[in-house]
Amino acid sequence: MNKFDEHATKALFDKNLITEHQYQEIASYRNLNIFSLNAELKLFLYLSILLFTTGIGVLIYNNIDSIGHIAILSLLLIVIGVCFYFCFKNSKGFSKSETAFEHPVLEYLVLAANILTCIFIGYLQFQYQPFGTHYGLATLIPTAVSFFCAYYFDNKSVLTIAITGLAAYVGLSVTPQDLLNNINFYQHQTLSYSAIVLGILLILWTIYSKRIQLKTHFNIIYLTFALHIISIATISSLVEYFENGIWLLFVVVLALSSYYFYKISYELKAISLYVFMIIYAYIGLNIFIIRIFENINFSDVWMLFIMLLPVYFIGSIIMFIKLIKTFNKEVAA
Repeated sequence: MNKFDEHATKALFDKNLITEHQYQEIASYRNLNIFSLNAELKLFLYLSILLFTTGIGVLIYNNIDSIGHIAILSLLLIVIGVCFYFCFKNSKGFSKSETAFEHPVLEYLVLAANILTCIFIGYLQFQYQPFGTHYGLATLIPTAVSFFCAYYFDNKSVLTIAITGLAAYVGLSVTPQDLLNNINFYQHQTLSYSAIVLGILLILWTIYSKRIQLKTHFNIIYLTFALHIISIATISSLVEYFENGIWLLFVVVLALSSYYFYKISYELKAISLYVFMIIYAYIGLNIFIIRIFENINFSDVWMLFIMLLPVYFIGSIIMFIKLIKTFNKEVAA
């Protein structure tokens, strides 16, 4: 038993929170130096699924001419069917609350089945184009499958795939003509608006899910995506668009977003949301200051400005550390 655990256990005993018998049992158990391999085994399972699906992709790429398209699609369909068969057979069924398989391997089998489904639909569209030029459908269908699997099997990894697919679908559906006309799609301003709307919809869904108590443990994933999507879209727009004062709209959106995620990070006690909220807000604040000072002539106070920059950044680092400490202290209270 290390000194930290020993002191912590002794403190509980000194405060009469545990009995002497309990103290001796805890000390005896910790002296056995037993450690869990649960996290390591799950990591290896996750890596094995990624390597397996990557191997399937490499196999298709290297042998596409010799094996044949029908054979590859048939093989994928068989593997997907087998994976889903075992998943549904061992599933406890849909529940609004958090559920889990009796064996953790089945969770990764769901992930494998979902990834292979995405590969199957993508390969089918690429080779035979059953959806024609409606490329968004080739993204929307695996996205819908992913959402179904995420909620039915209660799988967070599949949910991240589903939200990613939804974001890709929104991106493709903004101006699909740009792809055909070889226009730089990602610099289209409407994509920023669509990203912000998507982020807001994700937030609204968490509010609705909380109200009806539907998989509320998924909310942290939705909020993480919403935070990154809204913040990156607004910051990108602050940098790119300056004409007609439209950048002020994105400043307001970023400020409101930062305030909301500040409140929700305390509510959920989520340090990850809090840290990224501070980072994005800090970046946005600096861009806002630069925009304000762009028309100011610093020729007379240039040296003073240069001298104050290190103080500003050092002060920012100190403030960042202080905010994190304050958050941890208030959350733990």
